[in-house]
Amino acid sequence: MTLAHVVSTLPTAPPPRSAYLHIPFCHRRCFYCDFAVVPLGDRADGEAGPGSASIAHYLELLHREIRLSPAGPPLSTVYIGGGTPSMLSAPQLASLLAALERRYGLAPGAEITLEMDPASFDHRRLRASLAAGINRVSLGGQSFDDTVLASLGRRHRRVGLLESIAWLRQAQRSGELSSWSLDLIQGVPRPAGAAERCRHWRSELEQAIALEPPHLSVYDLSIEPGTVFERLRDRDALPLPDPDTAADLMDLSHGLLRAAGYGRYEISNYALPGHASRHNRVYWSGAGWWGFGLGATAAPWGHRQARPRTREAYAIWLERQGAAGTPAELAGGSPAGEAFSASDRYQHGPAAASEAQDPGGMPFDERLLVGLRRREGVAIAEVAASAGLDGRTIDDLRRHLAAVERAGLLRVEGPRWRLSDPEGLALSNAVLRELLAWWEQRDSRSSPAAPRSPDPVRPAGAG
Repeated sequence: MTLAHVVSTLPTAPPPRSAYLHIPFCHRRCFYCDFAVVPLGDRADGEAGPGSASIAHYLELLHREIRLSPAGPPLSTVYIGGGTPSMLSAPQLASLLAALERRYGLAPGAEITLEMDPASFDHRRLRASLAAGINRVSLGGQSFDDTVLASLGRRHRRVGLLESIAWLRQAQRSGELSSWSLDLIQGVPRPAGAAERCRHWRSELEQAIALEPPHLSVYDLSIEPGTVFERLRDRDALPLPDPDTAADLMDLSHGLLRAAGYGRYEISNYALPGHASRHNRVYWSGAGWWGFGLGATAAPWGHRQARPRTREAYAIWLERQGAAGTPAELAGGSPAGEAFSASDRYQHGPAAASEAQDPGGMPFDERLLVGLRRREGVAIAEVAASAGLDGRTIDDLRRHLAAVERAGLLRVEGPRWRLSDPEGLALSNAVLRELLAWWEQRDSRSSPAAPRSPDPVRPAGAG
C-alpha cells in the first residue's frame, strides 16, 4: 500500500494545528503519578551532570519522530509536558521548537506552553526558556502547605513555589510571558475532619487568588494503579475525604474562584477573561493534534494512537516506523498495539488512545465525553449526525439520562446538552458513567462480540 493511498483513505476532518511533546524525565516520581515518566534523581539536569546523556539521547529520538511525521498547516498551539520538561535547557527547548517550525511552521501568536516544576528552575533559567520561544507556563504548585507537599512526594516547598510565582508575575508584567497557570490538587490526604479540610482548602485557594494567576487548574486527587498512594490506600493508611466532603471542596473552589473573577470553562480549569488555555480547548473540543514522544498520543483526524511507554520500546517502535517509511499518524491503528475504551480516552486526555472513529474522525461516545467537560457542552444533533446517528439515538440516550436530567445535573437547552454548573460539573463522573453504560449497552446490541467496560474517570492534562 502506497503512502498516497493511505492519505487518500484518511477521514476528512481537518489536519491538526496543535502539537503535544512529551518529555518523560523528572527528578522523582510523585506518590500519585502513573504517567510515563523516567525519574533521574534530584541532581539531574538537561544541560550537564547526572541524566544529561539520557536526556540528549531521548531528544534525538524525539527529533526523529518529528521529521518522520507528515507535514501540516502551521501550529497554533504547542504544549511541552511531562515529566518535568523544565529540566531541559533553553537551547534544547529552542531546538525542539525549531524542529516544529521546519516541519509545520508556527502561526503568528501561537500559544507555546511549558510545564514547569518549581524545584527545577531559577530566574535565569526561566528567562532563558522564554527567550527560546515559550510564552505560557503551567506551574505544578499543587499546594502551599509544606506538609501536604511532602505527603504528595513533591520536591519543592512553599518558599520555592512563592519565589517561582514571583518570577512568573514579573515576566508577565514585563511582557516576556503572555500567560501562566497554577495547578492545585484538592482532596489531598489529611488526617482531618470535614470542617478542618474545608478550612485548609479555603486557605489554599485564598493564597492562590491573592497571587493573581491568570489561570488555575484544580484537580481532584485520583488514586491510580501502581502508585504509592494505591499501596497506602490498600493498607488503609491514606486518609482521604469522604464523597460528601469532596463535593464540598469542589463547591468551595467554584464559589471562591467565581467571586474572584475566574470563569470555569472546563471541569478542572478556571481562567480570567482572555486566559483560557487554547491548547486545553483542543482536547475538549474534539479537534485533532500531533503527539510526539514516549507515552504520548497523537490524534490527527481524531483517531488517537498511543506511543509505547518505555524508552526502549519507543526507540524500537520509531525504528520500525522509519524502516517502513510510513509516518505513524498515517499508518492507522494503535502504534503501541494497545486498545483503549471510551473511558480511557476521557480519563487520560492526551495520554490515551482509542479504537473506532466516526467519519469525522472522533467516535460519538468520545465527543460526548470530552464535550460535556466544557462549560458550553455539546451540540448533540450535530455530534450525532457526524457519527451517522439519527434522532432516535438521541431520544434513546435522553431517556437513559432522564434521572440525571430530573436531578438538574444535565441541562438540555435547545440544541445543546451541558452539565449544570456547579452541580453537574461537580458530579460529572456519575453522569458520564451513565453515558458510558448506555454506550456499552448499545455496543453490545450492535456488536456483542466486542463489548467495552467503563472505568472510573478523572480529568487529565495540565492547564
